Amino acid sequence: MAILRAKGKRIEEIDDQIRELAANMIETMHAAHGVGLAAQQIGEALQLTVPDISAVEDRPSTLKLDGKEVDPNSAMPLVLINPEIALHGETEVGLEGCLSFPEITGDIERTQSVTVRAQTLEGDTIQIDAGEFLARAIQHEHDHLHGILFIDRMNSAAKAAISSRLKRLQKETKRGIRHREALASETTL
Repeated sequence: MAILRAKGKRIEEIDDQIRELAANMIETMHAAHGVGLAAQQIGEALQLTVPDISAVEDRPSTLKLDGKEVDPNSAMPLVLINPEIALHGETEVGLEGCLSFPEITGDIERTQSVTVRAQTLEGDTIQIDAGEFLARAIQHEHDHLHGILFIDRMNSAAKAAISSRLKRLQKETKRGIRHREALASETTL
C-alpha cells in the first residue's frame, strides 16, 4: 500500500516501455471494470494515468480537447502523462469507489470541471477541459499521482464507518504480499 502514497515521478522520455505500461494499464482497468487507473495502482510511481469513462452511461460528461468540443466516449481511453490540473466551478458531492479499495465507496466532494494539460503517448501537449463525471474521474486519478487516496477525502464519519473494512483490506493485502514473497523465495532455491 506504500506505493499508493508515493508521488509519481515526472516522465522525461516517452519510450516503448512507457507505451507498453500505458497499454497494460488500460487492459488492467478494463478487466477490472474501472473508469481510470494511475501508475501507482500497478506498482509504478510515475505521472501517468488512463481515465476511460466510456462504459458509464448513466453519468453525463463534457469534454473539450484543445478547445474543440468532442464526444467524451469517442476520445476514450485518455492517456495523460505528466498532467497538470486546474480546478474550476462549483463543487458537488458524488459517490466514488477505487480499484485499490474493492467494495469500499464513499461520497467525495469535487469540482464540477477541470482543465488539464498533459502529454500524449506521441509526446504532444494537449489541453483537456472536462466536466461532470469525467472531471471527477480525472481528479480521482490525479490525486493518485500525488499519493492522495479517495478515502483521504472522506469526512470523519464516513472514515469511521469504513474503518473495519479498511483494516480487513490492509490485513488481506499484507497476507497476500507475504504469500507472494514466500512463493518467490521458494522458486529461487
